[in-house]
Amino acid sequence: MGQDGANEPNGLIPVASYARTSEDVRQKDGHGVRHQLRINERTAREHGCRVVQVYTDNSCSASRPRAARPGFDRLVEDLMTGRSADGQAISGVVCVADDRLYRRAEDLTRFFGALTSRPGRIYVDPQGRRDPYSQEGLLEAVRSLEAAVAETQVRSRRLVNWHWARAVEGVPHSGPRPFGWQEDRITLHPAEAPLVEKAVSDRVGGKPVRAIALEWRDLGVTGTRGGRPNPQTVTQIMTAPRVCGYRANKGALLLVPETGEPVLGRWDPIVTPDRWAAVCATFSAGNLYMHRGSGAPRLTGQRAAPRRLASGILRCGATRHDGTTCHGALCAQKGRSKRSPYVYSCRDCGRCSISGPLADEALERLLFSQAPRSKQPTGVVRDRWFAGELDLAEKRRVVSDVLAGCVVRPGVKGLHAWDHSRVQPVWR
Repeated sequence: MGQDGANEPNGLIPVASYARTSEDVRQKDGHGVRHQLRINERTAREHGCRVVQVYTDNSCSASRPRAARPGFDRLVEDLMTGRSADGQAISGVVCVADDRLYRRAEDLTRFFGALTSRPGRIYVDPQGRRDPYSQEGLLEAVRSLEAAVAETQVRSRRLVNWHWARAVEGVPHSGPRPFGWQEDRITLHPAEAPLVEKAVSDRVGGKPVRAIALEWRDLGVTGTRGGRPNPQTVTQIMTAPRVCGYRANKGALLLVPETGEPVLGRWDPIVTPDRWAAVCATFSAGNLYMHRGSGAPRLTGQRAAPRRLASGILRCGATRHDGTTCHGALCAQKGRSKRSPYVYSCRDCGRCSISGPLADEALERLLFSQAPRSKQPTGVVRDRWFAGELDLAEKRRVVSDVLAGCVVRPGVKGLHAWDHSRVQPVWR
């Protein structure tokens, strides 16, 4: 083997094992990566290798640009140094399939560049050993990439067509139960449906939507996800096409191809189409469900921009019961104190949260104090940053140029001092 990859005394080649799944939304127990790691162990034994380090990305996409993959990033870094964090020499990588490692050309380049940064490395999958230095080895990797890209495109088109076909047939939306209907999404809720019907009548009669929301609060009404009614949510409920039985998809009413009439859903309507049109007419276009509802594009055709510096950058570092790391996205939410008016919390496992100002301050420290010299922003950018001349979008672009993401360790209960080391960087 090469300079960093001499065989162990028992003749086995030390390799890193990598596993990734795109989704783990149902069981949320990391079973997918766990099964892949077992296969990797078997593959390594069959081909004279021994797994010395494990890298995983559970519920992480490899096809979306800028998607955080801390495990993959750490693997690339360790391949460049030739050793794992605990000092184990790495002479190759074992994985169940190429598309677990890369589905984009950028990741293929990073992986093969790191793997071949030192001589004597191997790549192993269930089909056998592969020489990553040979032309055939590289061509096979490129063919795998092309197949993965094609599969992603086909799967995306298939999913879009599947949703459209279901919608045209009037099948209810999946996801949380809509307010006004029971869990089957078809039968009217005995308490909520009359509230929606009365709200529509009151609004058409001139009642302010804020007064309707306050009335619902006084009655102890909560949304299907536990939230308290506010004018925006009440507006969305009243102006959703589903209240009159119409089916919408991605911000547009669906029409029967043969007749041009609106598609009727399979659920019981709360009001008539005329009443629905009347209540919609009492709002400006920008407030209607068709412009602001679930899955609908905004009036500008763009999604709402993030309002916090670290939104979409932080990942949960909590350990699940099976020993895997959560890696769920930390989302900005309203805080409960003056010191932390907003926080970033994991909506996946719910076991990791960090003060918003603390996390943003930690990002600044990483950028300007701890980033490798070659990655640090220029002096001009630094001066403009601290002079307040950069807006939020510009700051986020600076962060994304340096950091692929950050993993946040759970805090210690009862410890009130701010600990910036909880935010662990994943450099680009």
